[in-house]
Amino acid sequence: MSEPDTKRAGIPLGSIFGVPVSLAWSWFVITGVVVLLFGPSVAGTIPGLGAMAYLVAFAYAVLLAVSVLIHELAHALVAKSFGWPGARITLNLWGGHTQFSSFDATPGRSLAVAMAGPAANFVLAGLGYWLLLWVQPTGVLYLLWFILVWANLLVAIFNVLPGLPLDGGRLVESAVWRYTGSQDRGTIAAGWAGRVLVILVVGYVVIDPLTRNRPLDLQVLIVAVLVGGFMWVGASQGITHAKLRLRLPLVKVRALMEPATAIRQDSTLAQVAARLASRGGRVILVDEAGNPVAVIDEETLGSIDPSLLAGSPALSAARALGSGAVVDANADGRALIGYLATLQGSEYAVIDESHRVIGLLSQARIVAAITGKPH
Repeated sequence: MSEPDTKRAGIPLGSIFGVPVSLAWSWFVITGVVVLLFGPSVAGTIPGLGAMAYLVAFAYAVLLAVSVLIHELAHALVAKSFGWPGARITLNLWGGHTQFSSFDATPGRSLAVAMAGPAANFVLAGLGYWLLLWVQPTGVLYLLWFILVWANLLVAIFNVLPGLPLDGGRLVESAVWRYTGSQDRGTIAAGWAGRVLVILVVGYVVIDPLTRNRPLDLQVLIVAVLVGGFMWVGASQGITHAKLRLRLPLVKVRALMEPATAIRQDSTLAQVAARLASRGGRVILVDEAGNPVAVIDEETLGSIDPSLLAGSPALSAARALGSGAVVDANADGRALIGYLATLQGSEYAVIDESHRVIGLLSQARIVAAITGKPH
């Protein structure tokens, strides 16, 4: 990642077991909220602390971030044991997340990586509770210790709920993936499970007090709406991306290209017009070595006085192709999309097995094929 990107992502905190860790600027927002909400509770629980109560609340926010870091580190280290490269951890507004540059997953491995995080929190909660009984701290130390044990337990339980974007969503995804053989169908099922969880959680927060004739707890409602909104967006993104990936097999160069023929770039527009009249399709200009360099713009060609065509170079009515903008006619699917992402421009010359130009592929047609929307 370049330096400017690193700055936008937050503060680099170094590397743990070879896994880079950064702190997003949004972490300071949630830390401020924790200090403002938790500080008065600390002051009420331990009288006499005064302003120090807010320092204790800040210490709690830091310890919570450490718990999240251990959760994410568990994901990263299990993934690393499977040979997944490029793991990066970011602590942010919603806790944190781990990204991978690429991975070769199976239902079992995906589930193992996902469950490693909650498992780490269960271990922290259990170990913390055992030490709490053994050490028996008092005062501020007891308060922080006790809350941290419960926080890790709640984080672990919350994350194993079976719906994306929670770790437990991988349970649903892996089960459907194993049954159907399609990870993307599993992701869609897990995304819908996540949406159902949001409806159940927010519905419970609103409906339960009403059925018991009790007033709504505004703080609980705000937290439920914020967390529910985060989950809904994450689940929806997972569904959308999975649907797009399911359409990738439809992306085939031969099916999406427009027929085209090649002509030397030092030709005249009269020669280009004659080629279009005799063979139709699109015309791609090539250099002396046969490399595609530009595509004729028919609208520009049509606007030129016919009496000037013979004296006008073909390049005067052409759009330049990006460097190396050439694709194999037999390319398709995810590999094709990955290759095109490395190229410049939005149009590509298509060549066959003999390196002969046979078509023109446009980015607009690819997007239309993936999204299912006409271009």
